[in-house]
Parts: sequence; structure tokens; C-alpha cells
Amino acid sequence: MSEPPPDAEPETVHSPPPPAPVPDDADDTQGAHFRHLIAHPVTLVSGAILIGVALIVGASQGSIGIGAIAAAAVIVVILIIVWALANSRAAEDFYVAYAGGRGLARIDGRSNLPPITPLLRKGDSRYADQRFNGVLPGGMDGSLCLYTYEETSRDSDGNRETTYVHYTIAMTQLPATAPFLSELYCQRRVGFRFMDSAEDVFRKRQRVEQESEGVDRRYEIFIGERDDLNHARQVLSPSFLVWLDAHSPEAYAFELCAGSLVCNVKGHKKTAAELDALCEASAAVARRLAEEADEVATPPPTV
Repeated sequence: MSEPPPDAEPETVHSPPPPAPVPDDADDTQGAHFRHLIAHPVTLVSGAILIGVALIVGASQGSIGIGAIAAAAVIVVILIIVWALANSRAAEDFYVAYAGGRGLARIDGRSNLPPITPLLRKGDSRYADQRFNGVLPGGMDGSLCLYTYEETSRDSDGNRETTYVHYTIAMTQLPATAPFLSELYCQRRVGFRFMDSAEDVFRKRQRVEQESEGVDRRYEIFIGERDDLNHARQVLSPSFLVWLDAHSPEAYAFELCAGSLVCNVKGHKKTAAELDALCEASAAVARRLAEEADEVATPPPTV
């Protein structure tokens, strides 16, 4: 993936080692697990017992046909259960291999994430289903997570309903950017462009207008109420905008808030290529932000 040309690298971005081979995706070993589980003695014995019970119950009702239908239903249920178990074990294989192949520390099971940007404050509850810490592909020192937030509501009958919203995120700390830009949000566009001016009347954040038609179609970009628009335009250089439009992952977005950078794509990505692409794009954004923050913080040489 192409990246904006960096002049310097922040402390959180390092030269990454070449990635080791890992399974292509979370389904790579599913077939092997399915064959193993379906032929396992526990599956065969318990399945045979349940099928026998179904046939006996059907016969006791005076209909072999009913027994056969019940037995077929038992077989379908067994296949579904075995397939779900195989899918879970294949996903575990993939994430273990991905962590090992990329030299990352994996946190097994759900973990909490700090509410450092708007995305990580959404919902009624939020967590990482998978989390990998270390120097990510592309060289950014941080965390790669399969992130979920839950929104709970009740219908007209008072029944509780929970909606699960999934993202894959890569995050890092860039403390040097906080004095430079307190906030920079590059959000996926969801509304009509002709409504921008009307919507901005009700916003405190400043909209950053830019000349890239492609970026304007895909994104809305905002900075903090008191941030300097010139600083934002320095970050959003022509070469960076070309990269963002043409070379960033599909449905990519990022949030910078008080020195915390959280980059995201929608959905839980379950292939090595997609996870690597997110990490590499996020490292490119981190470099770009750190370069401009460093230029502002470094005084010009005295003559």
C-alpha cells in the first residue's frame, strides 16, 4: 500500500520486520476441524443415541415418517453445532498464528478499551473481542483490536433488544500532536454534501474544507473548536489527500483526540491481508501527524 512520503518517523512508528506467513483468514482451518469433530467418538456416539431416540419416539407415535423427520432434524442440529465449533477453533488458530507471525502479544478474550476518542465512547457497553499489542505491520507501536459496542433499547412491549456494532481498529499514542491539533476527525461521509453548511450551524467543531473531490465524496473532516485551520491544512497536504482517496483501505477513517489516534474500518476483519492493510494505513497517518507536529515544535535554526 502506498503511503504519504515521510520525512521523519515518530517514536511510535518503527521499521517493521518482514511479516511471517500466517493462515490467510479465520476460516483457513475450519474444514480440518470440522472433519475431526464430526468423526470424533463423542459426536458419533451421542449422535447415534439421539437419532435412535428420535426414531423410537416417532415409532411410538405410530409413524415411522415422523421418526425419520425427527432423526433428520437431529442430524441437521448436530452438523450446525459441529460447524460452529469448527468455526470457533479455526478463528482461534488464525488469531494465534497472526499474533505469532507478526510478533504481537495477544490478549485472549474480551478486554476493555480506554474511552479516548468518540468511537471508543459509543454505545452502552464496549469491548475488544480480540486485541494485539506491539509494533504493528507498518511500524506503528500500538494495539490492533476487533472492537464491539452494544446499544440497548426496548420495544413497545418492553422487551430488551441489543444491537452489536463491529469495527476493526488500530490505535496508538502521539502525545506531541496534542498542542498542534487537539482534535482531527476524518469521518466517513454519511450525508449529502449540499447539507454541510446547514449542519455546521449546530456544530462546535470546525469543518476543514479541502480541494480533493475524491476525498470530499468519501469523507468529512473536522478539527476542534479552537484548533488552527492552518495546522489541519498542513497535515492534509495534496500528497496525503491523494493517498487517502486512492490508497487507504475501503471505508477507512481515523480520529485524533488529545494525542490519541484511533483508526478504524467497519466490521471485524478476519483475513491477514485486511488486518495488515489497516495497520499499514494507520502507520502512514501516524507518521504524517507526527511530522507536522514535530515541525511546529522544532524552532528554526538560529543564524
